[in-house]
Amino acid sequence: MQKQKSNFFHRKPKFHGPKINERIRSLDVQVISSEGENLGVLPIKKAIEAAKREGLDLIEISPNANPPVCKIMDIGKYKYDMQKKASKAKKNQRISILKELKLRPGTEIHDYNFKIKNAKKFLTKGDKVKFTVKFKGREMQHIQLGKNLMERIIADTKDLGQVEVSPKFEGRQMIMIIQPN
Repeated sequence: MQKQKSNFFHRKPKFHGPKINERIRSLDVQVISSEGENLGVLPIKKAIEAAKREGLDLIEISPNANPPVCKIMDIGKYKYDMQKKASKAKKNQRISILKELKLRPGTEIHDYNFKIKNAKKFLTKGDKVKFTVKFKGREMQHIQLGKNLMERIIADTKDLGQVEVSPKFEGRQMIMIIQPN
């Protein structure tokens, strides 16, 4: 036998989106007609009646203004326009990714050139690059080799990027982050 769930904890879903018609709580609103002309400040009842006469909705465009700004238009068209605007903004958005390249103080020239070539490719794509130089055992006595390597990296990538986090030591490794120009 199953227990029935009580309706005590079920709430009405919150309305997302702009307030329309009777949901607008302000007494007076600044009204813009469907053609885009300013009708001035009207009581909410008269503004809703004007929208109904045109067969459209009264939509709250700017709720934080004093008085709130409302426009007479079709709610479906408004939601469609807002969705199009949001998708266009999302399409133009660029998320920067942090790529990591690991080196050793005794990295040979060919391996170094290969890593720099990859770093330049990442920087041209718009990603940040984190360079890590790991020290093992007695290599800790030759920290200047790691510093020289980092300076060489800065010189080789200065045309595509600039140093965001300058070379610093964290435990047994030296870290530097370069961001694209």
